[in-house]
Amino acid sequence: MHVLSGGAAAAVVKAVQAEFEKSTGTSIHGTYSAVGQMRDQLVNGTPCDVAILTKPLIDQLIASGHVIAGSARSLGKVKTGVAVRSGTTHPDVKTRDELHAAISAAHGIYFPDPDKSTAGIHFMNVLKALGLNETLRSKFRAFPNGATAMGEMAKSHESDLIGCTQVTEINYTEGVDLVDMLPAEFELNTDYTLGICTHAKNLAHAELLADLLTGPASAAVRKQGGFEF
Repeated sequence: MHVLSGGAAAAVVKAVQAEFEKSTGTSIHGTYSAVGQMRDQLVNGTPCDVAILTKPLIDQLIASGHVIAGSARSLGKVKTGVAVRSGTTHPDVKTRDELHAAISAAHGIYFPDPDKSTAGIHFMNVLKALGLNETLRSKFRAFPNGATAMGEMAKSHESDLIGCTQVTEINYTEGVDLVDMLPAEFELNTDYTLGICTHAKNLAHAELLADLLTGPASAAVRKQGGFEF
């Protein structure tokens, strides 16, 4: 069973993997990265039975015939938050001015791909709105996805670091803390949606995985990670 997924849902897939594999005898092979990159892989022919991307991307893939119409199901909505390395000071980020000050004071700014990741694209727009996209460019630490960005921030020996990505990728990464959501004017609430691919090799198994990922079996881990449903 091949899964192409945004990084925000990686922990959800892994949480139900053992139950799925025990029930079906089929292994899950998951690839997790920026949703735009996952979309491109699917369109370019990478094997995929189940895709977990943003709702607009799943809708596009249904329209293009890559995902079965009527198979879309939401895992929940995920907000975008601000993170720091565990054990360091939590800056105030509730207002535009506070966020501006916190980002400006950082020695390193960690975030996902600003071209193909939902949170990365959004955060770059926030930086532009704050007038910081050029002046702080030397401090940018961009990675293919939010989970990698948070993992690298956790391992870094630099001081005064700050990061921004989906709250799930913050909550599921050891060594980083969620400080707060972005200020209300910059809020991003992303609906992560599952779709079964038209070339899925076993529809019954794909449906079972969809049930596990969107139903009671994964509700606790989704809620813990920051999904709202």
